[in-house]
Amino acid sequence: MQARSLVFDLFGDFLRYRDGDIRLRNLSALLDCFGVPGSTARVVVTRLRKEGWLVSRRDGRETVYSLSDAAWALLDEGRERIFHRVQGPWDGQWHMVLYSVPESERGLREQLRKKLSWFGFGALSSGVWVSPHDRAGRVQAAFADERAVRLDVFRSRSTGHDADRDIAARSWDLAALGNAYAEFLGTYAPRLAGYRAGDLQGAAALVERVRLVHDYRRFPFHDPDLPRELLPECWQGRQAHEVFLEAHGLLRGPAEAWVDALLEAPLATSRAS
Repeated sequence: MQARSLVFDLFGDFLRYRDGDIRLRNLSALLDCFGVPGSTARVVVTRLRKEGWLVSRRDGRETVYSLSDAAWALLDEGRERIFHRVQGPWDGQWHMVLYSVPESERGLREQLRKKLSWFGFGALSSGVWVSPHDRAGRVQAAFADERAVRLDVFRSRSTGHDADRDIAARSWDLAALGNAYAEFLGTYAPRLAGYRAGDLQGAAALVERVRLVHDYRRFPFHDPDLPRELLPECWQGRQAHEVFLEAHGLLRGPAEAWVDALLEAPLATSRAS
């Protein structure tokens, strides 16, 4: 786990509930639990401040850091994708985005593709992306100010269930995703008993909880959260999500107790979960 990612993880999973800011010495102490030396911590927070992800203020002789509004928005969006799954039956509608970007704007095209993937769209063919969820408006809003990007949005139905399954199989690498879920389950499902028994305490619980989030958060970038009707047989994605939620909850108490002791500050609730 890189120090840069750890800073975001600590703010997103812990510091948001403690007024959302932290003294540099305390942030360094938290990062030290992950083997990040103080000199590296100072370099990382300085870079994040220059990039606009952190803001700082002076409190006597100490520097206090908090996330910028843009950083909080990014974390909140990611948290929504990580912790929540679409519920209810599918209405059978495919939402399609057709785009065109000038050849000279390759960087913008790649940015558009990443955003489409983040919103759960899959590439059915070159320039044609599909999703079973109504999220095309989010893509349009994200690129509303980019005149070089042309987006055409459609809704349609296929010829039936078999065609829908075929569209899903062609638009996403579900086999690779299924293997990744199986690997995640193989790692964390056997650990649940130990989590329930409280085997991990102190810094070990903190490190384990952050590593859990780190290992799971890659899935929303690749998993379109397909309706059950479109998933392969014996799909383990939902099971992996349930294991993640249970493990995350079981580690919460000991991990937050360690953070509280380290920061020597009462728990604040200025930000909702």
